[in-house]
Amino acid sequence: MRAIQITQFGKPEDVVRVVDLQEPPAPSAGEVKVAVEFSPLNLHDLLVVSGALVRPPLPLVLGNEGVGRVIEVGVGVATVAVGDLVVLPLFGGAWRERLLLPAEGLFRLPEGGVEQFSMLGSNPPTAGLILSEYTDLKPGDWIVQNAANSGVGRSLIALAKARGFRTVNLVRDESVLAELTAAGADIVHRDDATAAEDVRRAIGDARVALAVDSVGGDAPARLLDLLSDGGSLVTYASATGQPMSVNALTLIGKRATVRGFFAGHFDYATKLLPVIREAAPLVASGALFVPPAAVFDLDDIHAAIEQVVRGGKILLKVAR
Repeated sequence: MRAIQITQFGKPEDVVRVVDLQEPPAPSAGEVKVAVEFSPLNLHDLLVVSGALVRPPLPLVLGNEGVGRVIEVGVGVATVAVGDLVVLPLFGGAWRERLLLPAEGLFRLPEGGVEQFSMLGSNPPTAGLILSEYTDLKPGDWIVQNAANSGVGRSLIALAKARGFRTVNLVRDESVLAELTAAGADIVHRDDATAAEDVRRAIGDARVALAVDSVGGDAPARLLDLLSDGGSLVTYASATGQPMSVNALTLIGKRATVRGFFAGHFDYATKLLPVIREAAPLVASGALFVPPAAVFDLDDIHAAIEQVVRGGKILLKVAR
């Protein structure tokens, strides 16, 4: 059985290997065996490889999320059946052809694109929990985010719309403005020096209760300019790798709260599944769609790593 494994932390090109692992046993009571079909390759995976974020026990099969087809069920399993497509648990080691899982929490996905369902495990829960954990949003409230063309950004657009919120979406690539508008974004603007003034002119004195950053550097300052008094600025990534820079006087004057978010924190463990269930019908209907930049076979993992560093959503085709 093919899998992607590391036996030490380090540079991905040096330590990531395709290996042959023993086939998982038949499922015991309450378990299922799945054939993994697709799994995203995210920059977060590379942080795990380098040991920069967390250091799980080694050897480690990589893969934070994905989707698989149930091929065997153990005694007492009634929630899913052979042939069902299911979302894999977060941080379950998805980069292997077959996987043994507890049946608890698994559910049958509706009809839809398998590649799109493979991205349900991380980005939608990140977006959904950011929308619910940090401020008391009310229908009609505005949320502003940067990197709106990302997987989390598109998830936030879809989930916010479904929950009755409105979104301001800042992007660095002008070519996606119309695409994000068609996907349900209320306002899309280039992430530049005129963004705050132009957006505020468009929405007037409407409440912007939440700002969401994944860029770092000076980008959060533009979000803070739009944030209403008492609002929250939440960051979940740093695409630039630069320290977050905001004006302290603006922060003080607006009585804003700045928080960091990571879906893998233990206190979110029981909150991920409800958002995945909420997002699944949006994926099935096409309301939530994240275009992959490329799909690679598991054997081409090093080429996939090179591509994800250049940018774009990358998927691995796992099972043959």
